[in-house]
Amino acid sequence: MNCCPLHISVLDALNNTYGIATLWIALAFLASVISVRAGLSVALVEILVGVLGGNLFGMSSNQWIDFLAGFGSVLLTFLAGAEIDPRSFRRFLTPSLVIGGIGFLAPCAGAWAFALLVLHWPLHGSEIAGIALSTTSVAVVYAVMLDTGLNKTDLGKLILCACFVCDLGTVLGLGIVFANYNSLLIAFGITTAVVMVFLPRSLRFVIRHIGHPISEPEVKYVFLLLFGLGALATAAKSEAVLPAYLLGLGAAGIFHADPKMVGRVRGVAFTFLTPFFFLRAGTLIELPAVIAGSLTILVLFGVKVGAKVIGVFPATRPFRIRLREAWYTTMMMSTGLTFGTIAALFGYTNGYIDRSQYSILVTVVVLTALVPTLIAQLVFKPRVTELLHGAPEPDPDPGVLVA
Repeated sequence: MNCCPLHISVLDALNNTYGIATLWIALAFLASVISVRAGLSVALVEILVGVLGGNLFGMSSNQWIDFLAGFGSVLLTFLAGAEIDPRSFRRFLTPSLVIGGIGFLAPCAGAWAFALLVLHWPLHGSEIAGIALSTTSVAVVYAVMLDTGLNKTDLGKLILCACFVCDLGTVLGLGIVFANYNSLLIAFGITTAVVMVFLPRSLRFVIRHIGHPISEPEVKYVFLLLFGLGALATAAKSEAVLPAYLLGLGAAGIFHADPKMVGRVRGVAFTFLTPFFFLRAGTLIELPAVIAGSLTILVLFGVKVGAKVIGVFPATRPFRIRLREAWYTTMMMSTGLTFGTIAALFGYTNGYIDRSQYSILVTVVVLTALVPTLIAQLVFKPRVTELLHGAPEPDPDPGVLVA
């Protein structure tokens, strides 16, 4: 439903491929400018700009935009997996698995049960709600870690690794729950495993023998694998983001050792592809549905954040994380954006949820990108210099918050 008659004239005047592309890229540019000036995640701003575009100007997707947006989500998922430093992950393996695993399971179960038993959504729709609200935003967390300098501390590295585990649970949940179990799925699983084993060696071979010429064959090789596994995943009725995340993990060591390649892949992704994904996600949000479902949005937001607090905070304590830092970890693990949007869009595209339910879920996801981040930064932000240069003192009395 469109809220403004402007949508009649704007797209009619630009009713050709280049005209439509001009409008979408103009909004992507606007979102980039706003994100830089406001200090917000560009993905978040692109969603909000997409909401305005869809509701005020009647922007809608088409086949080529769907394709660009789809591959944008795949490449973004690949980059999220590649962000993990393998050495940090091995070092913090146990706490990452515990904190990240509980950070996935608690909100997934809570949101699924609430959507099914209270909102009376259908089973698959409730599963989409649980998966979409189980996530932690690697994009938001990584940006905050870089901005604050926490990425250089053990706490920051642990939070990033736990985010990876949580989002891996989300991607696996999406792939496992909605997979079509047949011979194609078995072939897809075997092929993905084989590619993951040989990816590091083959990618190093390409870089060593071809290097980084202007034609960027090493980037094209990565795209070849992503397209190939994405095609096999789609044929198996699975989701193309599943192999992308796993491939990103397999390539993480190479990406951390080769900043030039990282820059090239990120440039393609964030300059051209991911804006189409986030803008498209925003255009599908109906403001009337958001207004009508405002109470549901607030309650679902409380369900997600409450489940994260109940699950994550106690999980941090056995690993001697002090109270202030434990609350900070909990709030950062409560964020959501990229994978929550991907899961909700998957549910809407495949008919598991309707557009009103999609609008509600993505609005909750956007709120989780903002509110827990603000709480973490304003109330529980750790002292980076203390974490870097001074051994923290033992925990005080459990009832006293570390200042």
